[in-house]
Order: sequence, then structure tokens, then C-alpha cells
Amino acid sequence: MTHTEIEITAELVRELLRDQHPDLADRSLELGARGWDNQVWRLGDDLAVRLPWATQTADALLRKEYAWLPALAPHLPLPVPVPQRLGEPSGRFPRPWIVTTWVPGAPADRAPATRAADAADNLAAFLTALHRPAPTGAPAGRDRGGPLADRAEQFTKMLASATELGLVSDPGAVRAVWKDAAAAPDWAGPALWLHGDLHPANVLTADGAFCGVIDFGDLCAGDPACDLAAAWILLPDGAADRFHDAYQPAPDAATLRRARGWAVLRALAGILIGDAGVHGRPGGKPTWGPPARTALRRLTAAARR
Repeated sequence: MTHTEIEITAELVRELLRDQHPDLADRSLELGARGWDNQVWRLGDDLAVRLPWATQTADALLRKEYAWLPALAPHLPLPVPVPQRLGEPSGRFPRPWIVTTWVPGAPADRAPATRAADAADNLAAFLTALHRPAPTGAPAGRDRGGPLADRAEQFTKMLASATELGLVSDPGAVRAVWKDAAAAPDWAGPALWLHGDLHPANVLTADGAFCGVIDFGDLCAGDPACDLAAAWILLPDGAADRFHDAYQPAPDAATLRRARGWAVLRALAGILIGDAGVHGRPGGKPTWGPPARTALRRLTAAARR
């Protein structure tokens, strides 16, 4: 992670608003979250300011959200942070930033979904609505939504790291899931719109069910299996079958095999990031570990049957 050299404070955010969007500058302001790419500051009751702070790629991701998400948001059945204003680089802050709608709820890495049927139905409805053919010129994913075989080296490295740290008890079972997924036929349909980053910190819950989806920085066009991995990553035990029955059109066997491969990648990444957080290493997030371990347990248990 590459943190910005400029410290982001409430005073700085308010100065940026005064310079470029003065009608919003007098609203209440408080830090909402420090994400992987961006900081989020709640602005009044219904808006948020997102500013890049931790990666060099965040600038392009914010501009992508600003360009594409407003047209997609009205068709989605769960609330999403709809871009409202764009802030351009300036002498005060040399990077772009955006003002979006605020989506209430608790991140699922801190408050997991517990109402299995409702969570499965909500997630299926959201992805059914999102997974429509993307237009010509839609953004390609940064290693999301393409052939699973392109991620083989990353899988090998992550599994080796997790095994060496004692975080994976049965690496052979993990390899078996990956091997089957990588051998599945590639997606032959049109490139569909994807969220591209459906992990627990990017999905919000309320009263045990999903109530919003945030962080569309990895919005892209590609293979829906990338997003369908969320069935193993986000849902309570026993809910995946209901999700697959509710999602339309029903995914074929090859797509589900690839989705399990994407889920393994997501789970290994979460386990490593969670362990880094437990031990205070840069980029670590301790709340990512438990849901990732649960997902890997589900995936390997199914492979053993």
C-alpha cells in the first residue's frame, strides 16, 4: 500500500468542498472508513466524500465509478453509493475525489448476514440485475472477470504463503478445488457487468440481511463467475443452493466450477490480509480473516464429498 503524503483530515475535506462544491461545505463531516483504496467521510445525513489515500490506482477507479455507476444504479435492487459530484486535483489535494450518496449499514466482515434465506434472495436479486451485457467500451477488470487460468500464479503464491504461516490445514483440498475450477470451460457468453470485488467489507447488512453494496472501483465487464463466488464468501452456511436457485439465468455447471475457483482466491486473500491485521502488518485487516476461513472451509468440505 502507498499512503498519500498528504494527511486527510476533516479540515482538508471541508476546504476541498469550499473550493469546488461550496454548497456542500457547511454540512456535518465525520470519518466513515479507511478502505483499501479510499477514505470515506460522511457528509451530512445522505452523502459521503471518497478520497484516494492508499494506492496509486485509486484515482482511475474513482473516475470509473463516476463515469459508469450513475447509469447502473437505478436498476439495482440494493442501495449503492451513487456518484453526485467530482472533485478535480488541486493545489490542496493533487488527486481526484468524488461525492456520493451515503449507504447506511454495517460491513459484513463486522456484522455477517444471519438470515440465510433473505440474504440469499437479496444477493441473487442484486447480481441478476447487475449481470447484464456491458456496452462496447465498458472497462476491463484489473485481473477480475477474465480467464481463471490467468490467476494460477497468484493462487500458487497465496496458497504457499498461507500454508507456510500455518493458516491452511489442508492445502491439498484447496488445490483440488482450484484444479477443478481451472479445468472448467471458459465463459463463452457476452461480457457482463460485474461488481468485481464482492468481499464482506464491501457488502452492508442490517438486521441480519444485506442492505447495500459499496465500492464499485473494480466495476468491469467479464465472466459472471467472478461475482458468483460471493455465494461462498458472503452467505451463511446452507444458503448457497438457495442463491443459485434464485439467480437468473441459472448458472451452468462450468460457471459454478469457475466461481468456486474465484471464491478460493478471495478466501486465501482474506486469510492473508486478516493474519496481517492480527499481527499489525501494513495493509492488514483483522476482520477479514474469520469470514475468509469460513469460506475456505465450505469450499474444501464440498470438494471432499
